[in-house]
Amino acid sequence: MRKINVETIKNDNILKNKNVTKEQIEEAINQVITQIDINLAYFKQDFPTPATKDNIYMVMDNTEWTNGFYTGMLWLAYDYTKNDKYKKIAELQVNNFYNRIQKQIEVEHHDLGFLYTPSCVAAYKEVGSEIGKEAALLAADKLITRYQAVGKFIQAWGPLNEESYYRFIIDCMLNIPLLYWATEQTGKNIYKLIADNHFNTSLENVIREDASTYHTFYMNPKTGEAVKGATRQGYSDSSSWARGQAWGIYGVALNYRHTKKAECIEYYHALTNYFINRLPKDDVCYWDLIFKDGDKQYKDSSAAAIAICGILEMQKYLPETYKDKKLHQNAANRMMLSLIENYMNKDFKKGSCLLKHGVYSWHSGKGCDEGNIWGDYFYFEALMRYYKDLKIYW
Repeated sequence: MRKINVETIKNDNILKNKNVTKEQIEEAINQVITQIDINLAYFKQDFPTPATKDNIYMVMDNTEWTNGFYTGMLWLAYDYTKNDKYKKIAELQVNNFYNRIQKQIEVEHHDLGFLYTPSCVAAYKEVGSEIGKEAALLAADKLITRYQAVGKFIQAWGPLNEESYYRFIIDCMLNIPLLYWATEQTGKNIYKLIADNHFNTSLENVIREDASTYHTFYMNPKTGEAVKGATRQGYSDSSSWARGQAWGIYGVALNYRHTKKAECIEYYHALTNYFINRLPKDDVCYWDLIFKDGDKQYKDSSAAAIAICGILEMQKYLPETYKDKKLHQNAANRMMLSLIENYMNKDFKKGSCLLKHGVYSWHSGKGCDEGNIWGDYFYFEALMRYYKDLKIYW
């Protein structure tokens, strides 16, 4: 294991304790349900676009990497209410996902975990859906075809035999839980082996020694050696894209959940402290952690929601005596309350997002200061984690 710097938490806000009450969580979840109910009639069996325009999603078919998050929200709504109206639409969408993987529609990338875990694995965990299970296993089979044995990683996108695409991105830490689940279901160790290898390669390369993260990392296709870290999402190759740092926090926590590898704890500690120390006054990060209050940059509410989920997941495994455990909980509490009070969209109408002020891609100008569907999903998941001992889809 490399030596990764664990910063001392020096964010003054995080040193000031805040608690989240059951009443605050229930009120927020009920607001989420209100918007989901409105959107049921709007989307019908279809899906929202990845990001909003003027905080309203357009309607699309099942061809994006983000579609699984909407189905995941329906499963969370079903888990909370036990109302069959969410189950009915979610199951229709699961059939759609089964058709998509069978016909290989827009699946030549690594985002099979984002697509099939909150939709089809969730369907199997919530209602024992056999078609959900089969679809998710087919997705796991597809995902491992992107594994590059030279370098031991899952290639993010692009042709598998082109050097310019020989790289992985930090987001994939949330795709590999699909592989751990596949091993649990089939007894075939190949899925877990590839997930372990990809995770270890990520720890060694995509996380810098100061505990900040690269968005993407290039490998040498002939030798498997590390080439360079870069970004297609963050402000610069040397900065730390906030959502990427949050993927790291949650990804390491989930890997610990599946493997109980001791080295995960130190990496998690380092990633989380780095993130917490760069939270601004309202406790919700800017889209890149290089930015501070006064820099006139966009926030990314989705990164905060993802980080909360990661912190709450890891809290379950750390002993009470673990350094910074209480401060991590307080950071999650403060971010959660800020999302509820300052970022939750309370203008309920057809196609509205749950969370405002997210960023899809600053460089391309897509979804800047808008809602995005993964932000909505992880916000709902974070609320449900506060509400109950949640059945984790990942």
